[in-house]
Amino acid sequence: MPNWTEIINKLDYAFQPIIYSHSGKIYAVEALLRNVQQVPGLNSIDDLFNLAFNDDYLYELDLQLREKAISKFSQINIDNLKLFYNLDNRIIYNKKYSQGNTAKILKKYNLTKDRVCFELSEKGTAIEQNALSTMIQKYRDSGYSIAIDDFGIGVSGLKLLYFSEAKIIKLDRFFLTNIDQDSKKKLFCSSIIEMAHIMGMLVVAEGIETEKEFYTCKDIGADFIQGYLVQKPTTNHKDITSNYLNIITLINEDKRVSNSFIDEEFIEEIPPLHINTSLYDLFVHFKEDTKNNFVPIIDEFENFLGIIYETDIKKISYSQYGLSLAQNKTFSSTLVKYIKPALNVEISWGIDKILETYNLNSKNSLGIFITQSGKYKGFINLNSLLTLSYKRNIEIATNQNPLTKLPGNNQIEKFIDKTLRKNQKTITHIIYFDFNDFKPFNDIYGFRQGDRAILIFSELLQKRYPKDAFIAHIGGDDFFVGLKNYDYKEVYHLTATVQEEFSNSAKNIYTKKDKENGFIVAKDRFNMERRFDLLSVSSAIIEINAKSNISNFDNTLNILKKASKGSKEPISSVL
Repeated sequence: MPNWTEIINKLDYAFQPIIYSHSGKIYAVEALLRNVQQVPGLNSIDDLFNLAFNDDYLYELDLQLREKAISKFSQINIDNLKLFYNLDNRIIYNKKYSQGNTAKILKKYNLTKDRVCFELSEKGTAIEQNALSTMIQKYRDSGYSIAIDDFGIGVSGLKLLYFSEAKIIKLDRFFLTNIDQDSKKKLFCSSIIEMAHIMGMLVVAEGIETEKEFYTCKDIGADFIQGYLVQKPTTNHKDITSNYLNIITLINEDKRVSNSFIDEEFIEEIPPLHINTSLYDLFVHFKEDTKNNFVPIIDEFENFLGIIYETDIKKISYSQYGLSLAQNKTFSSTLVKYIKPALNVEISWGIDKILETYNLNSKNSLGIFITQSGKYKGFINLNSLLTLSYKRNIEIATNQNPLTKLPGNNQIEKFIDKTLRKNQKTITHIIYFDFNDFKPFNDIYGFRQGDRAILIFSELLQKRYPKDAFIAHIGGDDFFVGLKNYDYKEVYHLTATVQEEFSNSAKNIYTKKDKENGFIVAKDRFNMERRFDLLSVSSAIIEINAKSNISNFDNTLNILKKASKGSKEPISSVL
């Protein structure tokens, strides 16, 4: 029989910060168990919890560790800091499991439920997987935030994302290691983040160790960052700070700007009420403010909590003794029971994702509330959303090629301008594509088939290059691709693959005879008939880095374009 008191006394907790990816401010710390190896016979944390589970002591162990973590966390003097605490999914099966114990511990250390977020892992045995949904529901019903840890490596996958209604998911480290060099990982993670945002969830990218990983995760929309790049886990709670200057520096040095943003003129500044506002003052607010039939509610740190509808308190306010009861402090001590959830998004998500989120969650919604690093910023009403959507559609239509619907020359110029700015620390690859022998093909097969060839190539670019690539149509048979923070070998391989695939796909446009011949006969620019090869595409790649001489850009590109003409492989150069 293990001596659990002795074991628990040897254990300690380290804290690792979880920060906002767009500001470098701290959001939470994760409590990470330490000193397990000092217990004889135990080599890992899993060994500890397996021992407790087999000894039918798992729940008792967890409660004692929970208090140890909360006690140490309470010593960190940072306003509104959250604690992420890992739960073993199997505790739900313990006969001694009961609700309300965490609330007692929090009360002992003068903390509220909103300061704790329980992490439940998607990985584990079949028993643990079956327990996960039940655990999520129980803790959500008790008023706690839930985060799904290790997302992407368990058997539940997207089904769990759909049904869990968790507040936060944490992408597993496997998908984030070298994500800047792996287009498949980037596509997977960006898709998960997009789905999570649409369902109102926030995403933590954990295990971030390099600047390139950070920039990539920030670019694809991760809300929070955790990892050695920010800070290693520390057992000294005084090492935790409210702002991480190393990350703030990276953010300030990043000159890249999102392609879409919210014009703040559309954000209405509806004054919020504090959660501790009296019921009487709430009555007065609705009596004096007749413009809106709802009011945003924030906590003491200006975090958005939800809204209160005027209709939900009318019965009290219009009753015979309503105002008298509202002035009674005992009766009106909290507004919590009147707060309703409301659709809210981070301003950093950009207008495209915000509009998509609203469209998929617009049922009975008055509009969408905007937050910035969790703090209430304002409200965009339905009319403004419609105007934003209209303006965005016009902007896209104006700046895109009418045939391929890809960005056109205006966006290409903006991309190049941003890329060529001084102090550009990111490595950028610019790729120029040009069809070979396109005019004679058009002369023989007509413009309709020419458009078909252009569309085939456009779809191929979008299929083969990563989701964060800037893909544009210069016009005619000229295309443009921009890639940031990719390895040259990967860019070269992708481009060579595109060239080869297009040559193979384009053959299907030709007649059987021309396809068998491998050429067509058409007139050249001098009106002389001669043979032309079947359609292919040439490419020129320029790498731009911190040492590049940007004044040579135009000249280098022109030289490469001429050199690449007719080549079946990419021609490349470092600027």
